[in-house]
Amino acid sequence: MATYRIGIGSFNLKDGAVGLGTESSGLGNLKVEGTVKTTDLDVLGVSTFTRYAGFAADDINIVRDTSLTGEHSTLGDIVVGVNSTFTVSVGATIDVGTVESVSIGTHFSLPTGGVEDRPEAVHEGMVRFNTDLNTLEFYNGVEWRQFTVNGSSGRAVSGGGAVPATAQYSGIQYFQIHTLGSAQWFGDLTQGRRYAGAAANHIRGIFHGGQCNPGDGNRIDYITMASSGNAVDFGSDAGVKAGGAGASSSTRGVFAGGYSPSLPDADIDYVEIMTAGTTYDFADLFSGSYLQGSVMNPTRALFAGGSPGSSPHTSDYIQQVTFANKANAIDFGNLTSKRTYAAGVCNSTRGVFGSGGTFQGGIFAYNIDYVTIASSGNASDFGEPLHQAAQQSNGGSTQTRGVWCGGSLAPVSTTYLNSMSYVTIATAGNAIDFGDLAIATRAHAVMSDSHGGLGGY
Repeated sequence: MATYRIGIGSFNLKDGAVGLGTESSGLGNLKVEGTVKTTDLDVLGVSTFTRYAGFAADDINIVRDTSLTGEHSTLGDIVVGVNSTFTVSVGATIDVGTVESVSIGTHFSLPTGGVEDRPEAVHEGMVRFNTDLNTLEFYNGVEWRQFTVNGSSGRAVSGGGAVPATAQYSGIQYFQIHTLGSAQWFGDLTQGRRYAGAAANHIRGIFHGGQCNPGDGNRIDYITMASSGNAVDFGSDAGVKAGGAGASSSTRGVFAGGYSPSLPDADIDYVEIMTAGTTYDFADLFSGSYLQGSVMNPTRALFAGGSPGSSPHTSDYIQQVTFANKANAIDFGNLTSKRTYAAGVCNSTRGVFGSGGTFQGGIFAYNIDYVTIASSGNASDFGEPLHQAAQQSNGGSTQTRGVWCGGSLAPVSTTYLNSMSYVTIATAGNAIDFGDLAIATRAHAVMSDSHGGLGGY
């Protein structure tokens, strides 16, 4: 048996095996006794080191294409040179608890996959690219969350509605979702309206249709979310309705249902948010409805509840569309109870629907529902609203918090509410007092610059 001595210790060669120190039965595995340090580990395929103990490299310099297929750790840095590729294969791990830094010469490709491809064995700090949501996400120890991808400020804007003594209000109010407090004055719509649809990205907000006087509600307004001021004409469309529900991605606003000229309507229309003009035909709901609630992630929108216009005047359907595909809505599941005006708030994972009621008074739903937007299924109970008898309220949200504002006492009442309440979207529980609107309002449209359809964290 040949022996080669290099400093302290030796390499013992036996039957093609490699051992270090006194071990002579490596049988193809690198056996390490004690701790061996190196500042220049340059071998073909680090994956050949499949079983060892006590190995701690000061630095691992990758100067050619290298793949890891087993478990590896280092106390130093992993440096990937220019024009070299460092690949961590499925099943391989690097002990990130002892890695001081990873320096990449050109690029580093994260694991990718859709929502259903998320790994079952997860730990806090794991990062991947979600191809369904088109965003980076990380595991925070409890759930997967998305990284911030825009400059959103967490602002919600409430426009129009009905106020005491004014059936079609033109005022616009705003509030910051991440801080408790009262709403402030923003400006005015081009025309007073109630039951308008709302959609927004982090730059621009759209008020779509509504019930106006005078006028037929065919006007579309827009505002710049970060700047207070009056709304500007976006365009018009003779098919614009009142009572439609709005949802949006970062580029497209989608408006579903409504009740003009027929009761109800199944049409779904869309606008390109950053391009002023008219609406375009998107597809149809599978069940026509109006006064629905809506939630969304960057891929899909859900429209829940509403009135089908015939007995029993309310619906528990949740209908789903995909922003990128102009196709008819499909069934997602059901709310825990039938209701109109199930006002929705959402982050990019979860949608939460506030209370509502029957179209003609009577029995009202006093609970808050939630769904996982990426997974079809029935809604589950979340908690209770701040005002159990409230209806015709609406809400805005960030990736953390959802806020409902305004409404009126149920059944149909002239007692309007200026109260606002909030929930932490990731944590089920009862709504908590947030503050007050500048003026009590119902049947208003609310949007935010950081809702679930925009991704972010």
